[in-house]
Amino acid sequence: MKLNKSPLFISGLPRSGSTLLCQLLGMHPEIYSTGHSSPLAAALKRIRSGFSEDHFMMAQLDVDFELGYRRIHNAMIGFINGWCAETDKPWVVDKNRGWLADLDLLKTLVPDFKMLVCVRQADQILGSIESRHKKTALIDFPDGMANMTPYQRADKLFADQGVVGGPLHLIQAMQDQDQSTQSQLFYVVFEDLMSRPVEVMQNIYQWLGLDSHPFDATNLPVKAHESDSYYRFKYPHKTHSKISPPKAHTIPPRIAKEIKDKYAWFYQTFYPGML
Repeated sequence: MKLNKSPLFISGLPRSGSTLLCQLLGMHPEIYSTGHSSPLAAALKRIRSGFSEDHFMMAQLDVDFELGYRRIHNAMIGFINGWCAETDKPWVVDKNRGWLADLDLLKTLVPDFKMLVCVRQADQILGSIESRHKKTALIDFPDGMANMTPYQRADKLFADQGVVGGPLHLIQAMQDQDQSTQSQLFYVVFEDLMSRPVEVMQNIYQWLGLDSHPFDATNLPVKAHESDSYYRFKYPHKTHSKISPPKAHTIPPRIAKEIKDKYAWFYQTFYPGML
């Protein structure tokens, strides 16, 4: 069984432009994009877990592994086809940071996958989160960080399994992938997307093998954005009618230094010369 569409996976760091990217991708006539975060990645992992824990499935694999394994594969492909069935457009955007965590599953199901990975200066991600928290201080974070000091919040956010630190480590692991897989990844730098949106998007379309599709960055179609209550309104997903690069956030020097020291590889890779 084969896929009926070409999924375009969107992943990366929080507060790094993925919502805007989905908004812009949806303007191309060959790309379907709802703009919402998708449960597809988690659903496929639950399907894998369900088959793995099913005694009858394991018994079938004992008797004829190739047939049983092919059935699992076909079932997952069928699920993806059903998930994308509402559009006739050849490309379908699927946004979820979870795709960073399981490239092996993705490569098995979609060998020729394409993924856009959103990145942003790590200290500015923290600044964006802190700026938003000041506007929503009467509501706690999903993981209870409102009563922490800014340093404590930064420490938790950038921990190995933190909201920012977790994806950062997964992006670092991506650098170990073979060259073939590397060619299937396109890193979208937030600062470039904000300052040169038309150029960046044309580069993405060229990478996808699609025709150029210029647009007016000051007159964008606005769609209903996904729910923000799930994230306690700390990580908003609002879309806008024009692109306005945000002002640089001021970060306490001690915190900024520790972030850049811990993730020096990230700045060297995506922001050479900034350290």
